Amino acid sequence: MYYPISALLIECLILSFLKFQDSYGYEISQTIKMVSNIKESTLYPILRKLENSGYLTTYTQEYQNRKRKYYSLTESGRKQLEFLQSEWSSYRDIIDGIIEGRIKSE
Repeated sequence: MYYPISALLIECLILSFLKFQDSYGYEISQTIKMVSNIKESTLYPILRKLENSGYLTTYTQEYQNRKRKYYSLTESGRKQLEFLQSEWSSYRDIIDGIIEGRIKSE
């Protein structure tokens, strides 16, 4: 993608993805890579920040004789996601309005 994505938007995407299912880092990164050229060295600090903020919890589960760290959305995470989705909707509407010529500065 040509347009850069902020860390806050990546947080919103992660929380959105985890709203529907628990997941592990690699799977989350592959989903985020659909819209951003994110590196794992960028993703994992964001996941840690979300966990430290109380928006995610983690647990380990064995898969093919290896342990995977899974991330799960908390109730606080759901509330943060609602806030970020609301902010995104407002932001998107303004950008669309400018691009479509419906919004002009006075």
